[in-house]
Amino acid sequence: MGLTAASLKRVAKGVPIARMLLVGDIALLAGRHALRLNGAERRRLAQLLHKRARRTGGLDADERAELDEIVAKLQPRLFLGTAARRLSPIRLPARLLYGPRNSSARRAARDSR
Repeated sequence: MGLTAASLKRVAKGVPIARMLLVGDIALLAGRHALRLNGAERRRLAQLLHKRARRTGGLDADERAELDEIVAKLQPRLFLGTAARRLSPIRLPARLLYGPRNSSARRAARDSR
């Protein structure tokens, strides 16, 4: 009998190795989402985040728009919805995980199956 996602979630609370497997699964998911950006976009994202963190005034309007564009390519709602679905011991509604019916996160989740 192999470990299924459901059985892994049930035993994760009491078994440290199962918890580590779940953490590893989410880390792989995060890595796949980070690969949606090319090297230049990842460097620019790091620059903008560093600049925003060290400057009290934040980013100007053009930089904020650029940051929004780069973050949108990462599809954060899809990442969070998929991570929640994998970690939750109960089935969660798609509306909660991926948003309204015609949202880009919902289409991407449907296409990735």
